[in-house]
Amino acid sequence: MTDKIIILKFLKFCVVGLSGAIIDFGVTWLLKEKARINKYIANSCGFVLAATNNYVLNRIWTFESHNEAIAMEYFTFFAVSLAGLGLNNLIVWLLSEKFRLNFYLSKVIATGCVMFWNFGMNFLVTFGGW
Repeated sequence: MTDKIIILKFLKFCVVGLSGAIIDFGVTWLLKEKARINKYIANSCGFVLAATNNYVLNRIWTFESHNEAIAMEYFTFFAVSLAGLGLNNLIVWLLSEKFRLNFYLSKVIATGCVMFWNFGMNFLVTFGGW
């Protein structure tokens, strides 16, 4: 696989990630600000819904997967996302609680960091990029 193809997949992954970020931030905001749910639970709910959206779009568009074991592929994608959720929550907690950054700014930074983890693991493991 050429570097050009990997870069194209990464760019597609980023576009899909943007749709997921809109879902993630929207759900997080709705649950945290309107439903007054704990910010980490709200963050987790937004992240899970975004991960499901991202799996479907990445399977179809980014990685063009034809794997018939969809449940296993989804489970693997979701496991990568859960590890990413742990990283995301850790970064949000560190930045918002320890460094006193705005919660949403912390979430933007965390999302950017976790994006590289998610792409790499999904490229290599979930969708067998090599």
